[in-house]
Amino acid sequence: MPLDTPLAVTDRLFYTGLDPEAAARRLREATDGAEDGELFFEYRESEAISLEDGRIRSASYDTQRGFGLRAIQGEAAGYAHSGEISDAALARAVATVGAVRQGRSGTLDVGPRATNTQLYEAANPLTAMGFAEKTELLMEIDAHARALDPRVTQVMASLSGEWQAVQILRPDGLRVADLRPLVRFNVSVVVEENGRRETGSFGTGGRFAYARVIGDGGWQAGVAEALRQALVNLQSIPAPAGETEVVLGPGWPGILLHEAIGHGLEGDFNRKKTSAFAGLVGTRIAAPGVTVVDDGTIADRRGSLTVDDEGTPSGRTVMIEDGYLRGFIQDRQNARLMGVAPTGNGRRQSFAHIPMPRMTNTIMLGGAHSPAEIIGSVKKGIYAVNFGGGQVDITSGKFVFSMSEAYIIENGRIGAPVKGATLIGNGPDALTKVSMIGNDSAMDPGIGTCGKNGQGVPVGVGQPTLKMTGLTVGGTAI
Repeated sequence: MPLDTPLAVTDRLFYTGLDPEAAARRLREATDGAEDGELFFEYRESEAISLEDGRIRSASYDTQRGFGLRAIQGEAAGYAHSGEISDAALARAVATVGAVRQGRSGTLDVGPRATNTQLYEAANPLTAMGFAEKTELLMEIDAHARALDPRVTQVMASLSGEWQAVQILRPDGLRVADLRPLVRFNVSVVVEENGRRETGSFGTGGRFAYARVIGDGGWQAGVAEALRQALVNLQSIPAPAGETEVVLGPGWPGILLHEAIGHGLEGDFNRKKTSAFAGLVGTRIAAPGVTVVDDGTIADRRGSLTVDDEGTPSGRTVMIEDGYLRGFIQDRQNARLMGVAPTGNGRRQSFAHIPMPRMTNTIMLGGAHSPAEIIGSVKKGIYAVNFGGGQVDITSGKFVFSMSEAYIIENGRIGAPVKGATLIGNGPDALTKVSMIGNDSAMDPGIGTCGKNGQGVPVGVGQPTLKMTGLTVGGTAI
């Protein structure tokens, strides 16, 4: 086996004090009579460096290494994990997960197909730049931002990255491995004029080296965008409130799609019938033209995975097609219980967490209208370019999102920027209010992290410009 394949690299990481055959034997013991299960090995290096007001405020570096062992019987799962990789630790884990069977037995499910398709480079991004080089860059970013405009009073910038190596053993003997780089660059600036202070920010990242986000003028463009947003907010007026037409910009505004709709399309919520979409496959749930996919196969994207955390290759799943619900994203357990195929969406935060159905890159596909045509069709409304934080009730689909950059639209023209605008609605209902779909579909810049049941994983979102009718905007003026 070549020395640099993912399997070879992970063999060297995980089998220093453990024999590969012993690991496979322990897995077979754990899943004897079970319906499914896996042994998940993980090694992770991570770092984060942040600057504020010309000084390095924090710097961290961490490594973790361990395994998670799972046996599945019906709706139940036995799971044990340890930061010690040894035969003794595996033996203890086997005794723990075996309790899930409680005298019952089942037929072992068919394992996933193997794949050799790599969606991103395998190199560790943390080693390509030294610590001193990273801190000097952050200092340079601070000085550059202040030199661009005398109104800049505060600069915050950060670099963070990780390199995750995983190997997954299946009970049938299949071994798959993945080497996953991930980096992120963020910058925020605060500007002040006539006693008023406003903030703008920019972030980007993906599964590649730092050079992809900061090289070739990348960090300078990021600073310029953060400053532009802050200066726009300096001119903002109080947001109007009430029911109105809303135009969502392309790219990152797809986070609304992810939160308000995407979680409701995950298999576990639908199997348990706690999703608003449960039992609706084959029926119309959205306006004509609305097609939503979850695609974990896009090269270098933050949410992409060569294989998921159960060993299944990532896929492209059409969840909504022309307004009709076609299916859900699935891990292996929920797919088996629902009588469908897994979609490569079994994800976990780390070896200490059990996998569950999770989104990768969730995208609404483009339509036929130009952005100018969409804006021009609005007599009075709001143009939401960027979103900040939000809250969503997964069961009901109700959501509240704050807009970090938004404008009034009057008589088909973009007017004054507004401050304090929130978008309030219901995910399933919002899908039916899409009236125009742009031809400018775009992905977010690579900054998404999704939380579910206490676990966070990197994700991507995307969409074209959208016009939605009859949404409620919360603001500070009527």
